Amino acid sequence: MPGGDMAKPLLGHRSMEGDPSITPAAGRTIGVLGSGDFARSLAIRLVCSGFKVVVGSRNPKRKAGLFPSAAEVTFQADAVKKTDVIFVAVFREHYSTLCDLADVLVGKILVDVSNNTEINHHKESNAEYLASLFPACTVVKGFNVVSAWTLQSGARDGNKQVLICSNNQEAKHTVAEIAQAMGFTPVDMGCMLSACEIENIPLRLLPAWKIPIFLALGLFLCFFTYNLIRQVIHPYIREQKNKLYKIPIEVVNTTLPCVAYVMLSLVYLPGVLAACSQLYYGTKYRRFPDWLDQWLQHRKQIGLLSFFCAALHAMYSLCLPMRRSHRYQLIETAVKQAVEKKMNIWVEEEVWRMEIYISVGIIALGLLSLLAITSLPSIANSLNWREFSFIQSTLGFIALVVSTLHTLTYGWSRAFDENQYKFYLPPTYTLTLLVPCTVILAKVIFSLPCIQQRLLRIRRGWEKGRYVKFVLPSPTGEYSSGETSSNV
Repeated sequence: MPGGDMAKPLLGHRSMEGDPSITPAAGRTIGVLGSGDFARSLAIRLVCSGFKVVVGSRNPKRKAGLFPSAAEVTFQADAVKKTDVIFVAVFREHYSTLCDLADVLVGKILVDVSNNTEINHHKESNAEYLASLFPACTVVKGFNVVSAWTLQSGARDGNKQVLICSNNQEAKHTVAEIAQAMGFTPVDMGCMLSACEIENIPLRLLPAWKIPIFLALGLFLCFFTYNLIRQVIHPYIREQKNKLYKIPIEVVNTTLPCVAYVMLSLVYLPGVLAACSQLYYGTKYRRFPDWLDQWLQHRKQIGLLSFFCAALHAMYSLCLPMRRSHRYQLIETAVKQAVEKKMNIWVEEEVWRMEIYISVGIIALGLLSLLAITSLPSIANSLNWREFSFIQSTLGFIALVVSTLHTLTYGWSRAFDENQYKFYLPPTYTLTLLVPCTVILAKVIFSLPCIQQRLLRIRRGWEKGRYVKFVLPSPTGEYSSGETSSNV
């Protein structure tokens, strides 16, 4: 029933991991109402964590075989009587079926693990609705962002955080103990009003990816249209040649590297703009504009999409010789050479250009692969800050430089060939060079000692127009006037 990862960072909420006030809860009896997939996974996880589990079902004989042998499967009323902490693993629509248990549920802690099918589907959260049905119970919202797969496989293979909220601190603390004993990290989300937000988290579909995906699609459509005009429409209008067969492979393959290259430069462009802002205002304490702040937060997703497009470009390029049109063109070229009696068609410059072009492209793809791998949380968590910064910043900039060399060797001298300007439109690769070359030039300027030192001072807290005055004491022990002060 619950599933999905967290949709956004939990800044501002207190993690309870390592809290000395949380004591081990293993060994106590925990109740589970429900016999679905999540209830079974929860029972397995609780048993493996050292808890005694009592499962309440409307048909215990039929459901007993689905649960581990260490878990006791009985009727719901009997299960409720044997424990004070009960996980309610049923859908909201079935809460009313538990009303017959209202008398035996008095004073119990009910852990609501349910989710909705739509964001803000009801006016009140499921946990609040459950609390209204059982006012004599204490309801805690939790475990809804953890999937059944994570419960069975362990916290290492899924979301490790368990978001908890309740109006009762003691009940919330008890559930946090259970979560920690199960190997998860409990996160205190506050009072029951947070339940609606917690229930919406598993329903959000890639919220951090929407802007980068739309950006990538927009760039793809722009470059695809541009290449379509140059490679298909221009030959048809000027030479009456049908080049529509180029659209599925060749036009797409010409578009993908353009998107990958520009997207990679857009990863480092916001850092350049942020540095320019800090140098201009002479402080790091001035807030960036919202658009720049959002841009900085989406750099990881933009970089991964850049790698995705580059990988597709590599696969498309490997498939180019497999096309039937390519084979026909090879045969046609060979026949023309035979008719013209050309025995030697070796062009040294073109040979070297292609060798360098392919070699540099492989290196660029390898660097992008390294950047993509180290951006994964499991890999990033194993690196210290210097290692992570070196890979993502230094090697990332090297990847941008190598990609630029890859693009330049592809173009070679064709940028100066007037036949390459179809409808007076320049070759596509010349357009892609604008943003990356701007980023590279800015990075080179920032590496100059005079600018680098100033930027470093600003990032360490120095502010333009402000100084701290240190008044030195006189030999007599009295503090002198400002003549002996030091300005920083």
